[in-house]
Amino acid sequence: MADTQQTRCAWATTDAMVQYHDHEWGVPSRDDQHLFEMLVLEGAQAGLSWSTILNKREGYRALFAGFEIDKVARFTEKDIERIVQDARIVRNRAKIESAVLNARAVKQIQQEHGSFAAFVWSFVGGTPIDTPRDAKNPTPASTLESDALSKALKQYGCKFVGTTICYAFMQATGMVNDHAVGCLSRVKPKTKRKTAAKSAT
Repeated sequence: MADTQQTRCAWATTDAMVQYHDHEWGVPSRDDQHLFEMLVLEGAQAGLSWSTILNKREGYRALFAGFEIDKVARFTEKDIERIVQDARIVRNRAKIESAVLNARAVKQIQQEHGSFAAFVWSFVGGTPIDTPRDAKNPTPASTLESDALSKALKQYGCKFVGTTICYAFMQATGMVNDHAVGCLSRVKPKTKRKTAAKSAT
């Protein structure tokens, strides 16, 4: 009887992770500001746990101007130095500098492609790649699509955008649906990210 009950993906083990899993992870996002936020956060997570980044997310939002791309692109060395000193985020200078570089790259991508969303979604043909995951079909660290996205972002000067980071970004923003077989978020329709209203003010 228990086998028929809907469950969550095994990694959703804390309240913060459950909230993120249920309302954001795998929900298709075509909002440039949210996509930029996830690009920065996935890069910040490299070598760390995602729960660490989630717990510091509000700190990142405060220090990176709510992830407004134009504002972050204008950050100076003085801004970077100020952020490096702030314990609300992971104080890794290279990752902080990469957020500024990536904002400038995203602006260029927007100018050339109309939007950052149009650019990144082109790597999956504009439609989420839906792959229910189980023991026979485990989640990969990277795919041909994430390889291509990583290469393209690097050509624009982006940093901390290796193929594994790019695949995590694709999962987070719904470009791929990697929820496990039987996961309640796989079978439940989701049309709205709870974080979408965060920048409304």
